[in-house]
Amino acid sequence: MVPSVLIVDDEKHTREGLQQALAEHYDVSLAGNADEAFNLMDAQEFDVILTDLRMPGKSGLKVIDKALALPTRPAVLMMTAYGNIETAVEAMKRGAVDFLAKPVNIERLEVLIQRALKTKTLEVEVKQLHERLDEKFSMEGIIGNSAKLKEVIDRVKLVAPSRATVLIDGESGTGKELVAQAIHQASPRARAPFIAVHCAALSESLLESEIFGHERGSFTGATERRIGRFEAADGGTLFLDEIGEITASTQVKLLRFLETKSIERVGGSKPIELDVRLVAATNRTLESLVREGKFREDLFFRLNVVRITVPPLRERAEDIPLLLAHYLNAFSQENGVPPLTLEPGALSTLQAYAWPGNIRELRNFCENAVVLRRGGRLTEFDLEPKFRGAAAAPAGLPGGQGGAPAQAGALLNPLSVEENEKRLLREALIKARGNRTKAAEFMGISRRTLHRKISQWPELDVTDR
Repeated sequence: MVPSVLIVDDEKHTREGLQQALAEHYDVSLAGNADEAFNLMDAQEFDVILTDLRMPGKSGLKVIDKALALPTRPAVLMMTAYGNIETAVEAMKRGAVDFLAKPVNIERLEVLIQRALKTKTLEVEVKQLHERLDEKFSMEGIIGNSAKLKEVIDRVKLVAPSRATVLIDGESGTGKELVAQAIHQASPRARAPFIAVHCAALSESLLESEIFGHERGSFTGATERRIGRFEAADGGTLFLDEIGEITASTQVKLLRFLETKSIERVGGSKPIELDVRLVAATNRTLESLVREGKFREDLFFRLNVVRITVPPLRERAEDIPLLLAHYLNAFSQENGVPPLTLEPGALSTLQAYAWPGNIRELRNFCENAVVLRRGGRLTEFDLEPKFRGAAAAPAGLPGGQGGAPAQAGALLNPLSVEENEKRLLREALIKARGNRTKAAEFMGISRRTLHRKISQWPELDVTDR
């Protein structure tokens, strides 16, 4: 698409001369004064506006004001025969990207237009990036409708506008960092940095330097000054994941920041005041660490201003279908393949699974299912034994004990005899992929007995495959 340029100048020969010089590479429109320019800007969008400063009626500064108030802002260049530093400064304050003196040097003008177009493109890309980040890390990015998840979202909405320190706890893989990002994105700090540090991933010697930075010569290998994550997060949010793993000396420095809002680099003595909101997360019980003497009680109280507990997936099973649909669709798009559909049997089996790895495990399952797919539908027969409960495998089947059916039954939870028999029959049918003859062989019963059992318990019925 050819870039569009609007030239605003009260001198006819100047604007027409510029039009002739630029017409080969740009779609050029002309205006003889500010009012004509206003009408054109209301009627169409321009990529670049080149305006004279001094004109009868409204000046070129008014053209800048009008242009930068538009929904889609063009890049503005100012030109004048009365070039001086004061005029240039005023134009730049109003939002002009550059300044030219008359008579205009065409080569320089073309360079400035290309530079202005690149700047405008970058601004659009940055805006789109922020919008995508807002969408990804906003509350809408936390997937689920369960009551427990809604409690988390309500708490995020309440705490986000404040400056309060937040402690997020929950099992590994529950999405604590996503909650921290949602707090940041919903806060007045959303356009400032969100810096994450995974404390358990760093050695004791590196952790303090990574968080607080260091001065040159502060330790062996410190050949230059290093800015730490705290300083990088100034004006924004610092997220410390697995806070329970930090050392005693780091705990002291962190407590000092929470009390004074200042830090000192490793090897430094000058306090550095910072505006940083701290959000911490842990999959360990900090109260227990305090009792064991492994975590400072005063630091715990400073961190535990607002607490958000992220529930494990087994406590929000109603969210599992939504999460499965989301990640299966996302990985299908990422790999350029049609969406993978879950059959009802597979969905109910996955919803009943405990997901000890929580959302991280579910996400990995979805990626694996999409990459290793053998068709467009995923059935319960395609699932790994762990999703169906390998301990429930009937005797004589893979994963079973190979002895009498009572042995396999002994591995089950203490259910009624009828419930155990149902589970054994269902596992046999799944292992046989719905083939009743094979299922009867697995169970050591006749096909007729199997038919009678299925008639007695219709929920076990699986079509021959």
